[in-house]
Amino acid sequence: MAVPERVLVANRGEIAVRIIRACFDEGIEAVLAVSEPDRESLGAQLADRTVCIGPAAAATSRSMSR
Repeated sequence: MAVPERVLVANRGEIAVRIIRACFDEGIEAVLAVSEPDRESLGAQLADRTVCIGPAAAATSRSMSR
C-alpha cells in the first residue's frame, strides 16, 4: 500500500498536535486547517503548512440561550 505524502489535519488542540507529530515522525507533510482564532496555536506552529478556512464558527442559538 502506498504511503501518503501529505495529510490534511482537520482537528484542533491536543489531537491535532499528536497527529502532526506522528506525521513528522513518519516523514509525512502535515497541513493543518485552522480558523482565524487558531492561526497561532501550537498545532499551527508545528504543522508544515496551515490553511485558514475562515472566521470562527458563529455561536449556536442553544449556547446563546444559556
